[in-house]
Amino acid sequence: MRLGDVAPDFVAQTTQGALSLHAYKAGSWAVLFSHPEDFTPVCTTELAAVARLAPHWKARNVKPIGLSCSSLADHARWVADIDASHACRVAFPIIADPDRRIATLYGMLDSQDPTNIDAAGMPFTVRAVFVLDVQNIIRLILTYPASTGRNFDEIMRAIDSLQLCDAHRVATPANWKGIHEDVIVHNSLSNEEAGKLFPNIKTVLPYLRYTNLQKSSRL
Repeated sequence: MRLGDVAPDFVAQTTQGALSLHAYKAGSWAVLFSHPEDFTPVCTTELAAVARLAPHWKARNVKPIGLSCSSLADHARWVADIDASHACRVAFPIIADPDRRIATLYGMLDSQDPTNIDAAGMPFTVRAVFVLDVQNIIRLILTYPASTGRNFDEIMRAIDSLQLCDAHRVATPANWKGIHEDVIVHNSLSNEEAGKLFPNIKTVLPYLRYTNLQKSSRL
């Protein structure tokens, strides 16, 4: 799968019952993210981190959806552990994918870490992330090895950039942290067009023009 593809729909069993991906996220963005296995330390910290960000996902119209290769029964016990140990509430669905059906569909299975397997030798998933927009288009793909926990603040920052650039003819520069910072005027705009849209343009190079959407009252 590539950026710009329509995310394949599927029906799966989750901690919140049967779920059709497209129907569940209808009218919303989504973050589909995989975990190798339940009751593992890095995954535990990640689910707690996503749970604590619940109001921030809601403010951005984003629905998180987890996936693990373990069973629904294990999911239920694991969520209870996470809630109790991290003082949070895992309220988003976690897909049970013990047969790797969805992990295979989305290319999530680990092919490089010989230790990331189950007792039968089947590979677990890597730490995959798919960000889907309202139209079910894949807008961002990230892949982390099993040993490296994800930075969900960075994933949220990337979603902020995607949503901002959808709404305005801009791009975000390296290390951009949020709407209070300068953005780059899109190169498809002539200087005349840009001047009409953004009255406070700062030109560094002919092909590098900055503006601030807050200062120009465009937000």
